[in-house]
Amino acid sequence: MDSHYLSLLKEKMSEESFAKLMKLENTKVNDFLGTFAKHCNPKSIYICDDSKEDEAYIKAKALEIGEEFQLAKKGQTIHWDGYGDQARDKANTRYMVYKENLESMKSLNSVEYEAGKAEIMDIAKNIMEGKDTVVKFFCEGPAFSEFTIPCVQFTDSWYVAHSEAILYRPAYEHFKEMKDKDDFFRFIHSAGELDERNTSKNTEKRRIYMDTQNNIVYSMNNQYAGNSIGLKKHSMRLAINKSGKEGWLCEHMFLMAAMNREKNRRTYFAGAYPSACGKTSTAMIPGEEIVGDDIAYFRNINGQFRGVNVEQGIFGIIKDVNAEDDPVIFENLMIEQELIFSDVLRGPDNNPYWLGSGLDTPNEGENHSGKDWFAGKKDAKGNEIPVAHGNARYTMRLDYLENFDKKGFDAKQGVVVEGILYGGRDSDTCVPVEESASWEEGILIKACTLESETTSATLGKEGVRNPSPMANMDFVSYPLGEYTKNNIDFVKGMKSVPKVFSTNYFLRDEKGKFCNDKLAKKVWLHWAEGRIHNEYEAYDTPTGKIPLFKDLKALFKKHLNYNYTEAEYTYQFTFRSTKWIEKLERSKLYFKKMDHNTPQFIFDRWDKQIKKIEEAKAKFGDEIKPGAYKA
Repeated sequence: MDSHYLSLLKEKMSEESFAKLMKLENTKVNDFLGTFAKHCNPKSIYICDDSKEDEAYIKAKALEIGEEFQLAKKGQTIHWDGYGDQARDKANTRYMVYKENLESMKSLNSVEYEAGKAEIMDIAKNIMEGKDTVVKFFCEGPAFSEFTIPCVQFTDSWYVAHSEAILYRPAYEHFKEMKDKDDFFRFIHSAGELDERNTSKNTEKRRIYMDTQNNIVYSMNNQYAGNSIGLKKHSMRLAINKSGKEGWLCEHMFLMAAMNREKNRRTYFAGAYPSACGKTSTAMIPGEEIVGDDIAYFRNINGQFRGVNVEQGIFGIIKDVNAEDDPVIFENLMIEQELIFSDVLRGPDNNPYWLGSGLDTPNEGENHSGKDWFAGKKDAKGNEIPVAHGNARYTMRLDYLENFDKKGFDAKQGVVVEGILYGGRDSDTCVPVEESASWEEGILIKACTLESETTSATLGKEGVRNPSPMANMDFVSYPLGEYTKNNIDFVKGMKSVPKVFSTNYFLRDEKGKFCNDKLAKKVWLHWAEGRIHNEYEAYDTPTGKIPLFKDLKALFKKHLNYNYTEAEYTYQFTFRSTKWIEKLERSKLYFKKMDHNTPQFIFDRWDKQIKKIEEAKAKFGDEIKPGAYKA
C-alpha cells in the first residue's frame, strides 16, 4: 500500500493496532492519520475496531487519565468541562471557504481557506505531544446502507471517544468493505494542554474550523462535546453541504412514530424545533415511539420520502429532567447502566445531582466550578454558582428506552415519513397546530418563518423573536436561499409527499398564562396523524388548515381525560392577521440579511401571502375566528 506515512504510523502504534489499520486497505485513511501523527506529534496511536474489548478499553482509559470519574452506580461516570468550555463556541466555529465563495458565505461565520488552515495548523502543531491518542471508525446512519456516511475520529480525548462510542454506530467493518475508499468524513480533535482537573486549559485558542470542500473538521483546545465530538454538529454541517450537492436532505430533526393502537397503525413524523421549543419532549411523547431525537437524513427511495436517525444515543440537556416531566429519561438516569454525566454535581455520596432534578440536593460537593463547591459559592464576578451548569448533559444509548423503535432505527432504507412538524415559540401569533396547504407552503410559510421568543430565563430583553429557519441556522453550511430551494425541490417526482404541520406550544392567554399544559402536544400530534389518514375535516385559514372543535374535544378526552372547552378552542385557534403579516415581514428582512442571492420567488411567495392575509383582514377582521374565513 502506497503511503509515505506508514513507517511513522508503525512507530507510533502497537503491532495489533497497526495490523487493524492495514486490514482496511485504505490509503486515504493512512494519509489522514499520518498527516496529523506527524503534525500533532502524539506519543502513541490506538486503533479501535468494532469489538466490545476495544469499547471497554476506551472507557477504562478515560477513567485512568482522569477525564471521567466513576460514580456510585455501576456503569455511570462523570466528566467536567473547563469553566469556560461548557457550551458551543459559536464565535470560533467557522467555515474555511475558498476566496471565490467568500462573498456568498460571509453571513455564515467564515474564514478565508488558506488563512484559516494556516491558523488552525499553527495551533495544532505538537498539540498532542506526550499524549496517547485513539482512532475510532463510525458511520452516520445504518452501516451498509444508501444513507451511510463513514467517519474517522482521531482524538487525544478518551472522553470524546467514549461519548462517540455511545452516540454513534461502529463502522470498522463497514470501512473494510467500502467500495469507494475515499468518501468519508474526517475529524481531528485535541483537548490541548490540560489543567489540574484534566480539562482544556488554553480555551482562548479554542477553534473549530470546518472544511466542507474536503470533508474535514479541525477542533482544538476544547472538551465540551458540542465543540469536540466530530460526529455530532460538525458532521451535520458537512452532511448539509454534501446533501445540498447530491439532492438529499440532512436536517436538525427528530424521527418518531405516532401510535394508533386501535387501528394497529404507526405513522412516522420528523420534526424541527429551535432550542427550548419542545423538540425532545415531542420526540418523547408518552405512548409514542422514538427513532431519534436530533439529526436525520432523508432520501427519495423509490418515490418515497424515507428517513434515518444519524445517531444511536442521546446527548441531552439534563436541566429539569425529573420524574414528573421526563419519566422515561429520569428512570434511566437512576439505574446502573452505562451513562456519562457532564457538568453536574458529584455529591458526597458519589451520586450526580442537577438543576430541576426533583432530588434532595447536597449543599456541597464537586461540580463544574471546582472540587470545593458549596451552596452560596460565588464566581469571580460575584454571581452565585448553582449546583450544576445550566447546560449540563447526559450521554445515553437510545436502546435503553422502553419506547425505542428498534425496527425503525435499524431499517437500512429508513422509515417512510408521512408528516413533518415545525415548531417555534411565540406567545401571540401561531395557533397550536395547523396543516400547510402544500409542501412548498410548508417550507416557506411554516419552516422558514420559525422563530424562538426569548423568555425571562434568557439573557437580554424578554419577548424578542429570534429567527430560526428550519431550526437549523447554526448548522446551515451553504447559502440560506439555496438551502431553502433544495428543501422545496427535494420532493419533486415523489409518489407521496409528507404533510407539513406547524405547532406552537407556547401561546399565552389574555392573562399571560400558557394556554395548554405540556401534555397537550399529544393531542396536536394525533390530530395531525388523523389528517394524514383523511380522518378529520378542517377549517381553512389564510395560512393553512386547523382542527374542528368537535375533533379536538374528543382527542383531549381520549388522550388526556380533559374537558377541552369551546372558549379555549376559539381563543387558541383564532387567526391573528396583523401578527402574521409582521412575522412574514421579519422573515423577509432576515433572508435579505443572511443571503443577498436568495431566489426572488421566495420573496414573491411571501408578498403573495401577505396580500392574501391583508385581503382576509379587510373582509373578516384582524382576528378571524375558527370557521369564519372563506378562501
